Amino acid sequence: MDPQAALTMGQNALFMLLMVAAPVLATVLGVGLLVSLFQAITQINEATLAFVPKLIAAIAVFAIAGPWMMTTMVEFIRSTILSIPNYAL
Repeated sequence: MDPQAALTMGQNALFMLLMVAAPVLATVLGVGLLVSLFQAITQINEATLAFVPKLIAAIAVFAIAGPWMMTTMVEFIRSTILSIPNYAL
């Protein structure tokens, strides 16, 4: 495997990681900002108020986007494993 092929595989893997993780990260970020705004407005400083909504939102995103995430990852891993003979010496 030449360095360019290894770099391309690494770039594809990082892109796949970002694409699959983006829905969960964006949702948790949005919920975190809303909860922080709510805490700042009401001056409530409760740690569980910041944690529980993010946990519920992450679970909801996994329930909704989980099948797509799993299918995308399985397809990527399958194509990567099937491309191994192309890179053999």
